[in-house]
Amino acid sequence: MPRSIQNILDHANELARRFEEYEPDGADERPVGEYLLQRAALNRARSERQIVDSIVTARAAGISWNKIGEILGTSAQAAQQRYGEVVEQV
Repeated sequence: MPRSIQNILDHANELARRFEEYEPDGADERPVGEYLLQRAALNRARSERQIVDSIVTARAAGISWNKIGEILGTSAQAAQQRYGEVVEQV
């Protein structure tokens, strides 16, 4: 549903007002270690997704599981066991 420019500006003003009136609460804070762990987990998930996408592309190009395993620093069998089913579903 398209919105008018005025609707968008009104929404932006409302967000700005809420931001300006925000008062931090102790419950809003969290330990740095927890934040860093969450970021690391997110980065790992993104990296894993990139690896899967790359393996799909590699397999479509005819690259062997031997070569994929070598690039990943594991055996062909280990690479195929870990990613083979995922690659077949795509």
